Amino acid sequence: MNNNNENRVCVLVTGGTGLVGKAIERIVTENGTIEKYFFAGSKDGNLCDIEQTVNLFDKIKPTHVIHLAANVGGLFKNMKYKVEMYQSNMKINDNVLSCCRDFGVKKVVSMLSTCIFPDKIEKYPFNETVIHNGAPHQSNEGYAYAKRMLEVQSRLFNDQYDNCNYTCVIPTNVFGPNDNFNLEDAHVLPALIHKCFLAKKNNTDFTIFGTGKPLRQFIYSLDLARLVLWCLDNYNDSEPLMLCPSDEVSIKYIAEQIANSFDIESGIKLDTTKSDGQYKKTASNAKLLSLLPNFEFTNFEDAIRETVQWFIENFDNCRK
Repeated sequence: MNNNNENRVCVLVTGGTGLVGKAIERIVTENGTIEKYFFAGSKDGNLCDIEQTVNLFDKIKPTHVIHLAANVGGLFKNMKYKVEMYQSNMKINDNVLSCCRDFGVKKVVSMLSTCIFPDKIEKYPFNETVIHNGAPHQSNEGYAYAKRMLEVQSRLFNDQYDNCNYTCVIPTNVFGPNDNFNLEDAHVLPALIHKCFLAKKNNTDFTIFGTGKPLRQFIYSLDLARLVLWCLDNYNDSEPLMLCPSDEVSIKYIAEQIANSFDIESGIKLDTTKSDGQYKKTASNAKLLSLLPNFEFTNFEDAIRETVQWFIENFDNCRK
């Protein structure tokens, strides 16, 4: 693999004010860098609009791009607005990749989501090769198909144009500081943090839905940031790369660790009248480990404590 940092002058991070963008900014700041980073948010331009996207690229003149920007939402939004989720994300991805080619960007790393994988998978753990082996879950198919097409479009640019080096990464469930902690729209871990915060504050039960038995893989946003930056320099394969630790943890275990971080001694309550959802959806990180066998993921319990502490300290201003 060739190292891509020799000609790296300016890195544009789309969606740079979100969970992963903020984590990349923190790692870049801590490590120090000679190149310029620009973390673009919605105030810097609407990436659904080609003219605004062109203006952003013309202003920044990036040599490298980390593409995180997307129209995202919780289950309700994905189910109710399938057309809008598909159209907006297709526009964002098309505009960004087209500008990358037109402005001579040397390397692009785009972020996908595990929701792109088929709803029905015959064998676990699944890996990067089965993305297109069936339909995604119907509940978020608009968003999922748009994300799938980002992978396809990246490959097509690589195939047709000699100067394009576009690749994609697929993290599992991401969490950390600067997450969305909204009780309605957030993913399970940040939602549980907010729920536990309120239980502690109001001296009420910390209740989770279901049996707590389903298993999930999580990656701390700061670990993901380090891996994305490594990919920017070193990963040049058209096939996406799964980014996740090997371990799976149960929803109940997550809730227990969150309760411990809030010093809730009464433990958690299980509302078993609610559905558990899918029991497991295990992703393989074999390819990642073959490339980075010595990468050390942050201890899960430490990552939970750091995220809880950030949420407490930033409660008034965080997304909730």
